[in-house]
Amino acid sequence: MTPSPETGTPLSTSMNTPASTPLRKFLSAYFESRLALLGLILLAAILCAAVLAPWIAMQDPYDLAQLDISDARRAPGSPASDGLRHYLLGTDEQGRDMLSAILYGLRVSLFVGVSATLIALSIGMTLGLIAGYVGGKVDAFIMRIADLQLSFPAILIALVLLAILGKGTGKIIIALVAVQWAYYARTTRGVAIVERQKEYIDAAILLGLPVTRILFRHLLPNCLPPLVVVATLQVAAAIALEATLSFLGVGLPVTEPSLGLLIANGFQYLLTGKYWISFFPGAALLLTLVAINLVADRLRDVINPRLQVH
Repeated sequence: MTPSPETGTPLSTSMNTPASTPLRKFLSAYFESRLALLGLILLAAILCAAVLAPWIAMQDPYDLAQLDISDARRAPGSPASDGLRHYLLGTDEQGRDMLSAILYGLRVSLFVGVSATLIALSIGMTLGLIAGYVGGKVDAFIMRIADLQLSFPAILIALVLLAILGKGTGKIIIALVAVQWAYYARTTRGVAIVERQKEYIDAAILLGLPVTRILFRHLLPNCLPPLVVVATLQVAAAIALEATLSFLGVGLPVTEPSLGLLIANGFQYLLTGKYWISFFPGAALLLTLVAINLVADRLRDVINPRLQVH
């Protein structure tokens, strides 16, 4: 074996070292928890069901041509009026198949939660990097705005914004972004302040690198691990908040259904014995939130083992 001229290490040894070792270690540590594995499998199943809804659902529950009012409020397992199909989870007051409605509702809820999280992450992360790197009055200004936003309950801010903007997918995403960005700004700023004092940042400054390159090529990668955990948790928080707002009637319109709207539609029938209209969408929402939180908790433990609860 020929030794490497720089290190003296045999070339065959250095070339055979797998580049994906950190990833393998991360995956190995993650899958040590059976509960986290269960959460990941459950979340993957939910995502697949939502994506494939147009192909696996029995009907498009929001296409009026496919609905039959004579099938309204049928119990789980009841046959359809045509005798050819069975409603596994029953139907609602408009004759919609509840399983199909849940699959389509999952698509909307997940889209809103993930979209709001990604946009809020981008905004909060950028502001946090600037605040931590520049410091001084810029840091104070950004953090005072974040403190002001965090001093109010999230649902109150969202309610006020939606009262001004009105209903709609885009509008509720704007409201959720306004609620979430400060979490990412504070998290990023805390890590950025620590990293700003390290030698590699001083070296980058001395080399005359552009500020944007220092922020996003050197500082940002070291801020990502805690942001991944926060973002995962905030996806669940965004989905829950959207469901709450839609349940209250100020979130999404009836033409853009989500799990919150499905729960609200069946709430009035709970005391009449038609529990399934509200129960099954609520169970789907609960399973989604539990799966996301299980994944996020394990990510937190793997990224920072000191936070692990024994």
